[in-house]
Amino acid sequence: MHEQHRRFYSHHLGQDIDMLVFGTWGYPVVIFPTSGGHDNEARDFKLIEAARPLVEAGRVKLFCIDSIDAHSWYAKHLSPDVRVRNHIFYDKFLSEELVPALQKECNVDKIGVAGCSFGGYHALNFAFRHPNQVAHLFTMGAAFDIRQFLSGYHDDNVYYNNPPEFIPGAHSEHFQWMNIILGTAEHDFCKGANFDMARILSEKGIPYKLDVKPYGNHDWPVWREMFPQYLDTIR
Repeated sequence: MHEQHRRFYSHHLGQDIDMLVFGTWGYPVVIFPTSGGHDNEARDFKLIEAARPLVEAGRVKLFCIDSIDAHSWYAKHLSPDVRVRNHIFYDKFLSEELVPALQKECNVDKIGVAGCSFGGYHALNFAFRHPNQVAHLFTMGAAFDIRQFLSGYHDDNVYYNNPPEFIPGAHSEHFQWMNIILGTAEHDFCKGANFDMARILSEKGIPYKLDVKPYGNHDWPVWREMFPQYLDTIR
């Protein structure tokens, strides 16, 4: 399986973002790491290996990007308003720099996004903030309410980066065309968050699939099983 390390300079962040790319051709899927994780995480925990047949068949091309969680949501040394603003710079890097580059590289109008645990938050938040750029959304063991990180702080920037708050009032024709799979497991402590998100989507009439594995917990073995199944729905 072809693997390439890239360093993508972001003008919005004023720094390089590391990225591992797997495959030479196929539909582009950006993979967000778990809490504070880096671009090598999905490879090291064998998530990429689980998707090897789809990558080698040229069905998908996987882009594993670094996070800036240490400067945003997990930056306890910073005030909450600064943490949120730093995340917004990351969002601008994605929407205005990275995604346009991937659209051009892979000759597509939209991309796929995916993530396990906190990476699932990133994937879903980005997809619903920028539905015109995302056709496929896969979350595995994710939770979506960001307010737990902010010690009660709240402003418009928090609101528009907190999916349980902003999605009920959001409107886009692109929602109806997005392939959404919310994955969780029977013993996953984030299972309730997935049922809550499923309810929100149902109330808005947004199509989705809630996949609850009858075994497993909040860990990589169940995510490695989910990931290739979800990627296989990309047509």
